[in-house]
Amino acid sequence: MLKDIQVTGQKDTRSGFGDGIHALGKTHQNVVALTADLAGSLKLNAFIKDFPERFIQCGIAEANMIGVAAGLAIGGKIPYTTTFANFSTGRVYDQIRQSVAYSGKNVKICASHAGLTLGEDGATHQILEDIGLMKMLPGMTVIVPCDYNQTKAATMAIADYDGPVYLRFGRPVWPIFSPADEPFVIGKAQHFSHGTDVSIFACGHLVWKAIEAGRILEEKGISVEVINIHTIKPLDEAAVLASIKKTGCAVTAEEHNVLGGLGESIARTSTTHHPVPIEMIGTQDTFGESGKPTELLKKYGLDTDNIVAAALKVMGRKLNSV
Repeated sequence: MLKDIQVTGQKDTRSGFGDGIHALGKTHQNVVALTADLAGSLKLNAFIKDFPERFIQCGIAEANMIGVAAGLAIGGKIPYTTTFANFSTGRVYDQIRQSVAYSGKNVKICASHAGLTLGEDGATHQILEDIGLMKMLPGMTVIVPCDYNQTKAATMAIADYDGPVYLRFGRPVWPIFSPADEPFVIGKAQHFSHGTDVSIFACGHLVWKAIEAGRILEEKGISVEVINIHTIKPLDEAAVLASIKKTGCAVTAEEHNVLGGLGESIARTSTTHHPVPIEMIGTQDTFGESGKPTELLKKYGLDTDNIVAAALKVMGRKLNSV
């Protein structure tokens, strides 16, 4: 039951990345950290202190950072590039496409301050299209972990994966609710509950919102299946299909534009193999604005109440289609 999931603390997911790459520094001698003038924001200070010879400050030159990382990968290193998500993708898309994805280089593109929860920095920094940009690149793995523990585990797991990876995480302090000792398996969905009435697929910060929504629905006597799709690509299609075949309807929830993100991946899978009614929670083809993270999530329809409403609506659609 979702009510049994315990919050063990609160911490930003970017700190999970920082602690993960610091731990990697001790076990993986080929891991190199690069940043574009944002070492503090990406929580790299411990790595820099202990492994200064494996840290490269590229300055405000993100495109050059991607090129340097590609070269390091050719030399057998495992480069982790770090900056804000907007600068990790939109500013350097050509370099990622040509120098990393096209040749399948082993570069880990690590992006913090993604989505509306970046908050007060506003629309210019709140990228809401990066998942779509990255998942459309052939061979690119796209990972969006849900909390501090999972971000740390994902940061460590991708070092042993050969190929380009986009790892997306965020700025705000957020509940920690996933097990601290659970191994991260790329491409394997994580079930937080099993149910028969409605499937809720979520990623990133909205996994917690999905759990909150699921608790409310359970109190109404609704059997909810909450699944964390932390790997957008490759998508765990087997888990998605098994769930929607059981429940007959689904809600997707993501801190991203509904155009091109998790929701579209779920919908494509459903349409191709097992069509069911789907409601998508995400930004509706719009930019964000400056504000406090939780207030922005509410204004743009990405909060707990909206997920509950979407679940009730999609269940009604399911009944009407029978």
